[in-house]
Amino acid sequence: MGSTSLTPLEVAEILKITKNTVYELVKRGEIPAYKVGRKLRIDKEDVENYINSQKNNTTMKPISRADIKDPNVSALINSAEVDSRDIIISGQDMILDILSRHLEGNLQNIKSYRSYSGSYDNLYNLYNNKVSVASCHLWDWETGEYNTDFVKKMLPGIPCIIVNLTYRIQGFYVKKRNPKDIQGWHDLKRKDLTYVNRERGCGVRVLLDGKLRSLNIPSDQINGYDYEENSHISVASAVARGKADFGIGIEKVARQIDNVDFVPLQKERYDLIIKKENLQDPVYKEMLNILSSENFKAELEGIGGYDLRDTGKIISET
Repeated sequence: MGSTSLTPLEVAEILKITKNTVYELVKRGEIPAYKVGRKLRIDKEDVENYINSQKNNTTMKPISRADIKDPNVSALINSAEVDSRDIIISGQDMILDILSRHLEGNLQNIKSYRSYSGSYDNLYNLYNNKVSVASCHLWDWETGEYNTDFVKKMLPGIPCIIVNLTYRIQGFYVKKRNPKDIQGWHDLKRKDLTYVNRERGCGVRVLLDGKLRSLNIPSDQINGYDYEENSHISVASAVARGKADFGIGIEKVARQIDNVDFVPLQKERYDLIIKKENLQDPVYKEMLNILSSENFKAELEGIGGYDLRDTGKIISET
């Protein structure tokens, strides 16, 4: 595997936890780390050893709400149904971590949990009352639109509102200076390229499969179609390390990885899905207020990489 050096943020993306949780794991000695100057670094091999150790030490048992101590534990998705005291926000972008923090800061006695699942699973879990709200960036290859048709199909008969979080640019991660001259979707047909894919159920995977369908390209003709990574950063890192020539992700992450350039493909709409039956609840009312607030938007502008022109706006209702 080698000794690829990762930042705490990259480790957080791989493990689907917050950066602060990574620091806590290092502090407890569960993940080895070292410093380069004043910067903390972690070898990818040590991260994979940690993942394997958790698999070996974990027994499959039901998780009760009393067992959930960390608001960033993805495993809570298998717990009992959500009750009125807690809220679970499902999705992978850090914008949802910020929303969760604002919500807890504005409301007393409210616990805002986070589940880091892909868009398809988010809608499935919202339908089954395993999460409170779901984020979504699912592209419909037949209509060219985002999210609305998926919400109608996956939450049949359940009235929902679709609230915009942000717009993001999806594109190809390629090696620095793009030596293979990768330019667009048509390059998926090339036999001299190796692709790195995302896991089933995430918005990127749905986008790719839709493009393959519209271009009439069988998936078994894509070199690397079965090679999967589970985050934007992991895909970009695979390209940077030469394990693949290209993969799809958001532009924001490309700026964080050395030896990677970005080929923009299309702008996606990233939304939050809320059941209408919850809109009279003060927690959900406050969530909508936060999304529309200048304070929330100012924090996102400070991070950069987000198009906030419709943030907090109700895009459609189902």
